[in-house]
Amino acid sequence: MARRIDIELTSRREDGTWTWRAPGARQPRGVVAAELVPAGAKVGDVLRAEAEFGLEGIAVTSVAAVASEPPPAVTRIEVLGSGHAGEGVSVRLAARRHGDEGRDGRGARRRPERSRPGARPERPVDRAPSARQPGATTRAQPGSQSRGRGGKPGRSERARTLVPSTAHRNAMLATLRPEQLPVAEQLLRGGIPAVRQAIEEQNARARAEGRTEVTPEPLLAMAEQLLPVVNLAAWKDRAVTARTAGKETPLRELRAIVAAASTVTLDDEGRELAAALRETLDARVRALRDAWLARITAALEEQRVVDALRAATRPPEPAARLPADLAVQLADAAGRAMAPDVPEERWLALLDAVTASPVRRTVKPAGLPAAAGPELLAAARHAAGAVPELARLLGLPIPPPPGPRRAAVPARRS
Repeated sequence: MARRIDIELTSRREDGTWTWRAPGARQPRGVVAAELVPAGAKVGDVLRAEAEFGLEGIAVTSVAAVASEPPPAVTRIEVLGSGHAGEGVSVRLAARRHGDEGRDGRGARRRPERSRPGARPERPVDRAPSARQPGATTRAQPGSQSRGRGGKPGRSERARTLVPSTAHRNAMLATLRPEQLPVAEQLLRGGIPAVRQAIEEQNARARAEGRTEVTPEPLLAMAEQLLPVVNLAAWKDRAVTARTAGKETPLRELRAIVAAASTVTLDDEGRELAAALRETLDARVRALRDAWLARITAALEEQRVVDALRAATRPPEPAARLPADLAVQLADAAGRAMAPDVPEERWLALLDAVTASPVRRTVKPAGLPAAAGPELLAAARHAAGAVPELARLLGLPIPPPPGPRRAAVPARRS
């Protein structure tokens, strides 16, 4: 893979070739052909070069002189004056007299604008007092700090952008050899597919320029060897970023980092990071689950059955389940609330909440409203498959419990 580097000429051999090293290094790193070095070059010159990194070493393909021109001289403009300062200009404003409210700045009275036929009357505009006036206060509108234009969350409610850490990947790159750096950089960008794509692009340019193509197998072998080290450094940077951000890290990102710990080969530091993040994730999920259960319990104690059912349908995570005693309590409260003396609108709202809740198959409604209309009866028949007790109230056969889900078989094309 071609890269631009700076080289320092160290000596000239008898065959005309030059030896070079990195600027400031002790030992030479390679040889450059004489026809590539600009005329007039001498030992100690630092040049800009294009180099190919391979398994055999670094091959310099082109060399260009580094321009070191002195900075241009600063041109100044000389201002010539009389040499002495005069008196300044003072302005005194006259006091406003009675009757000047309708006059402009020249003293002439302003004439009112003639209203055109069909013109819209101007509405008074309430302007907030300027903050530069003494004693002026600005009253914020309700919700102006927390909500922006169009009802979107304001800046204070938006999640703060996490600053990613790059300490571990920089330390990893510093330990690699020069020919390994381009491969490691491609691995950080997109893994093995990124390395293959970079090799294909380099070979395409080589074919177009008539140069020799590189062999992909040694570079891919090098990439396979570096992949565990690169993945570990990238995961450590993500873990350190999440640990530094603390509660500002989104729960989804924290869960993804903890799950990705099983896909890399962890060292002692990595295992400590993984354990700390796993404890943080468990604590946050436990707090969300406790708050969820407390919200349902409080709604049941206050006889807000619809709110309790709707809260039960929104668990903090997909794996969260209601405790058995709370599920029985919620189902009994919903069944008692769906009584025959309840208004039809209230009964329909309870039916919608029960149908979406996780206790729908255990709810036993006390009865249908006495004067049930066609809309309520149709909704009850439609929900009989989810709430089996409704089928008994309607005189329908009780549907069997749902079986295991099967994967959909794609239709065959004729």
